[in-house]
Amino acid sequence: MFKDVTFGQYYPSDSVVHRMDPRFKLVIAFAFIIVLFMINSFAGYITAGLFVFVCVAAAKVPVKLLFKNIKPLWFILLFMFVINVFFTRSGNVLFSFWILKITDEGLIKAVLMLIRIVMLIFFTGLLTLTTTPISLTVGIESLLSPLKKIKFPAHELAMMMTIALRFIPTLMEETDKIMKAQMARGASFDTGNLYQKAKSMIPLLITLFVSAFRRADELALAMTARCYNGGEGRTRMNPLKVSGVDYAGAVMTVLFIAAMIMFNYVHVI
Repeated sequence: MFKDVTFGQYYPSDSVVHRMDPRFKLVIAFAFIIVLFMINSFAGYITAGLFVFVCVAAAKVPVKLLFKNIKPLWFILLFMFVINVFFTRSGNVLFSFWILKITDEGLIKAVLMLIRIVMLIFFTGLLTLTTTPISLTVGIESLLSPLKKIKFPAHELAMMMTIALRFIPTLMEETDKIMKAQMARGASFDTGNLYQKAKSMIPLLITLFVSAFRRADELALAMTARCYNGGEGRTRMNPLKVSGVDYAGAVMTVLFIAAMIMFNYVHVI
């Protein structure tokens, strides 16, 4: 399961999305996340779905890579679906048993919330699959650079965020190896009740934390050996350049946001 996670991985390609400036991609992703949670109509969901479809098609990224990000989160998605179904009391009752009630509004709300989260996972996964960790670091630092006037550590924060994102697949792979090694020695992670399963995860988490701290120490030593001293006075081998592709993406995003605002105020079904 853990090896299926693609967050933090880069999929090389020569698509228009890959060639976009990372600053534009970050702003577009941030705007999409905000607008996604403002949708209150079916037309809005359809438009958001089309926007995600166009971005995925333009990125030339295999859809199976995006679906892999959903697999480890199926329990969270199922939990959110159940919560929305059983805790929404308004609407016509479709099923009732003891204190449990399922209404038509609750079912619709749960399905729409599930679609919203899946689109969010798809779009954020698309960002990391089409942008290298170095480009993400440069883009985040560039967007936060105005805060340097108030002594905000923009470079350090960008580096921390990118390193954390980059090591997600590495830690997931390490977790899978540790689980297989412990299962070969007789450990069981699938048997017993919920308490026993949680208890069996303690040796796994301890080993994983030790491995993570060891990797962090090795990375710090490697950066020190290469005379890394922060962002002060550093130059770029490939400076960021804005092209027509970036402006086209920005225009498409503005049109998408305008459509969402129109649907929210006009109350299109």
